[in-house]
Amino acid sequence: MILRQRLSSLSRHFSSSSSSRSKVPVLYKSPDYDKSSENRKDTVTLQVLSWGRGASGQVGGGIEEMRLYPAPVANLILSQSFNLFQTSGQLINHNNGSNLGSDKNNEVGIGISCGLFHSGLVVDGKLWVWGKGDGGRLGFGHENSAFVPTLNPYLDDPVCCTALGGMHSVALTSLGQIFTWGYGGFGALGHSVYHRELFPRLVEGAWNRKIRHIATSGTHTAAITETGELYTWGRDEGDGRLGLGPGRGPNEGGGLSIPSHVKALPVPVAAVSCGGFFTMVLTEEGQLWNWGANSNYELGRGDKVGGWKPKPVPSLEDVCITQIACGGYHSLALTDEGKVLSWGYGGHGQLGHSSTQNQQIPVMIEALADVRVIYITCGGSSSAAITDKGKLYMWGNAKDSQLGVPGLPEIQPCPVEVKFLMEDDGLGAHNVLSVAIGASHSMCLVSRSSC
Repeated sequence: MILRQRLSSLSRHFSSSSSSRSKVPVLYKSPDYDKSSENRKDTVTLQVLSWGRGASGQVGGGIEEMRLYPAPVANLILSQSFNLFQTSGQLINHNNGSNLGSDKNNEVGIGISCGLFHSGLVVDGKLWVWGKGDGGRLGFGHENSAFVPTLNPYLDDPVCCTALGGMHSVALTSLGQIFTWGYGGFGALGHSVYHRELFPRLVEGAWNRKIRHIATSGTHTAAITETGELYTWGRDEGDGRLGLGPGRGPNEGGGLSIPSHVKALPVPVAAVSCGGFFTMVLTEEGQLWNWGANSNYELGRGDKVGGWKPKPVPSLEDVCITQIACGGYHSLALTDEGKVLSWGYGGHGQLGHSSTQNQQIPVMIEALADVRVIYITCGGSSSAAITDKGKLYMWGNAKDSQLGVPGLPEIQPCPVEVKFLMEDDGLGAHNVLSVAIGASHSMCLVSRSSC
């Protein structure tokens, strides 16, 4: 009896995913797809794949499982002209290999995001979410988990971006409005109260312009208006991550639940990324500013002096940055030449420098020096990069198989290429378009051409 229970548990947690892959749901199909076979020639199949620990449903396969390598979660059948929505920390209008933006006529917009233990997909203005439901982070009106991608029906206007946090979620609509939901104890929802929200609720900030960019982390959230003003809200335990200074301190439980203008920034900004206890922004010209905690060199200034006041990173003042990404205690930056810089805490190998040492200032990742990177992202203690050839590299914490390469040590300090198993599905090679990392799982979006 005990042996049978152990075998049952083993099959549940270490699934081969063959059954789930054989019935990959189609979440979107181009309206013209079924009209004629001729129309099908002009379509492309995009797939959402996931891997890592899925005890709360965050890998989307319908069961509790540990996925050792990427396996399909959903298929999207699109016309050839689709676009990837701008993600947190990413500048638009840079030639980085992606077709970014959300205002292109007749193009379906796509985006993915991972929270700590939940996942999200935006396609054609609709938000699909799955994973852990505690705190109401899925926005379904309850706290139950969802083990497969599930449409959230409570957002009336088209969604053009989502950013998932620790126990909460943020969505930006095409009207430039922000909705948040989930656990409100840290103030990260921005509703002037610290209650949970089981349904998406409009954030009524003091801005008088549309919001064009959002970011969030475990406990704080940021938004940028179309004129480049930055607003922040959420938890600030004296580290200064909100950038508001001594005049706007926490008002309950170490949090500030009212969106507040970061007036100390002397320049308009275009992109923002929220780390564990710090924040980074980019100007339109690609200059990086940051502030907050710095005990692990997260700010990249060569010392451990942190604080609330935004400052540029000295060694990057003459470098054009096109994307930034914050982890729990580390940072990544992508240059306009396709090089990846990293700094901060390196104890899980997340800096990619073949060691676990901390890095005081931004240093290029040598293992990626011979490729052109077009996209980067961070999890709490893991990192990833996509090249202009559609290849995916990951490094850092591999304890829960979140790097997608079986057999790695728990600490993987050097980037490794993620390989994709070829299925008998009539589709060609995997071209990676986007990637997101949670606490113990990861997800990517790939295009698959017809064989």
